[in-house]
Amino acid sequence: MAFITYVLLAGMALGIQKRFSPEVLGLCASTALVWIVLEVLALLLGVYLATVRSDLSTFHLLAYSGYKYVGMILSVLTGLLFGSDGYYVALAWTSSALMYFIVRSLRTAALGPDSMGDPAPRQRLQLYLTLGAAAFQPLIIYWLTFHLVR
Repeated sequence: MAFITYVLLAGMALGIQKRFSPEVLGLCASTALVWIVLEVLALLLGVYLATVRSDLSTFHLLAYSGYKYVGMILSVLTGLLFGSDGYYVALAWTSSALMYFIVRSLRTAALGPDSMGDPAPRQRLQLYLTLGAAAFQPLIIYWLTFHLVR
């Protein structure tokens, strides 16, 4: 639902700026879809290489990857209302919140709740995978939204 909302909001933002064309909606949707597929594939590869034994399926990773669209929507709306300064403030806030959520959620889901002590080498690798996934979120959010706000 947030994915479709993002695509429609991108169309609205570009329409307000007199830069809209129907092809933009398809381009925006396909770009966002390619990024989410690449992100899930990278996470699956990282989980496989780190030999993480968890209950996370592809759909769980897809759901965690989809949370970024809520922050993207909020950032673009704030950018439309308050200009580029508002966009960057909202981007920083939503990116921070999303990174915190991803680290807390994936760490608990991938490592288990008993991993709060001194991490073993394998758990350390899994933690780096979680931190890498969280650090990548703001980059994707920025890349998919910076052209929507002027």
